[in-house]
Amino acid sequence: MIDETTIICRCEDIPLGTITDTAKQFHCSSREVKLRTRAGMGYCGGRTCRTMVERIVQEINNEKAKDESQLSYRPPIRPVTFGELGGENNNES
Repeated sequence: MIDETTIICRCEDIPLGTITDTAKQFHCSSREVKLRTRAGMGYCGGRTCRTMVERIVQEINNEKAKDESQLSYRPPIRPVTFGELGGENNNES
């Protein structure tokens, strides 16, 4: 069962109550809720909670679901070489 203490953003440990209270108090968009609460700004960059935050805010604001997302997310990915993955150091002679 979902209640006010249910964690929506696991990376930043943000519960449902914080998101709903913020959206109601400030009449926020999902982007503003993200900036005020840090929901979606953790290690995963919103990949886990982004859609849930958007749905919660849309429900509170009585908005219809949109095709495009208001929140952006950045995957926690950076390029690495095969040597780095294998633990080899290419600078050694």
